[in-house]
Amino acid sequence: MTLEEAVRQIEKPDEKAMEQCRRRWDSIAKPLHSLGKLEDLFVKIAGMTRTSKIELSKKALVEMCADNGVVEEGVTQTGQEITALVTENFSKTQSTASVMCKKVGADIIPIDIGVAVDTSAWNRKIAYGTKNMAKEPAMTREQAVRALEVGINLVGELKEKGYQILATGEMGIGNTTTSSAMTAVFLNIPPKKVTGRGAGLSTEGLARKIEVIERAIEKNRPNREDPVDVLAKVGGFDIAGLAGMFLGGAVYKIPIVLDGFISAVAALTAKKICAETVSYMIPSHVSKEPGGEMVLKELGLSAPLHCDMCLGEGTGAVTLFPILDLAGTIYNTMSTFHDIDMEAYKPLT
Repeated sequence: MTLEEAVRQIEKPDEKAMEQCRRRWDSIAKPLHSLGKLEDLFVKIAGMTRTSKIELSKKALVEMCADNGVVEEGVTQTGQEITALVTENFSKTQSTASVMCKKVGADIIPIDIGVAVDTSAWNRKIAYGTKNMAKEPAMTREQAVRALEVGINLVGELKEKGYQILATGEMGIGNTTTSSAMTAVFLNIPPKKVTGRGAGLSTEGLARKIEVIERAIEKNRPNREDPVDVLAKVGGFDIAGLAGMFLGGAVYKIPIVLDGFISAVAALTAKKICAETVSYMIPSHVSKEPGGEMVLKELGLSAPLHCDMCLGEGTGAVTLFPILDLAGTIYNTMSTFHDIDMEAYKPLT
């Protein structure tokens, strides 16, 4: 499916299914809306999936893995070779995300969308890493569109395999630099306000990172009204693949869980391509990265978890899975007021 075809197929959520879900929550023998955001998330999922019968047992974390040419500017604490190392570790239960997935019963699916070397991950490689955005556009517009389409079509493939909910993760040394650059452009604010230390930069390293982002934006002059242009000029293949997943969630009517800052920037990119995609996004946590909360606010999303997490790899998104499972157990199995012959709670006026 092409990007244009995907955007044409995106529809609004099903209001009838959402109302049926609300009524189910209100019928359960507990105080009204006492599970707060968890109830709201299920109502949103009902609208996405067009049914109030919600089942989320088959779940996966998708890791979009890619390298970023801007690493040669010294904006990271570690070298580019770490991208391939961690990409391989996802399948060996040797990464934080894969350990967490094993514990919560989620599959982990690493996607090589642009790692600088060949890996054993699912091969959807657009190129062997992006160009250095401080010197030239990170990718061509054609490459950006192709990477978006990788994400869109991957969601369709995974839905056919029976997955009911997908979380977004990434691995790519230098991707907090690209994410900060895109955020600065989209929000039209100075890079220093949205740029953090990533995996652990010194104060000197942070200053260099900010300067490189400023230089990249000045050099490439991305058009903030054209999200694909921003993505191509100062983004990354991992962000593009994730943005495609959010578009794919809206096309194939399956909830896509945001992780932290990088995932949220991808979600914002998808929203700018097609605003209705936000209706198919599930927020998980507020990233510790400076731009994390800003991007969520721009998306109009309120995350249920506040854990000061900034590890990446989809770890925040996976943390939401067992909480959704608990809410699902209540939603699907708990007795109603009618079942126990108890007078139902009435909304306060």
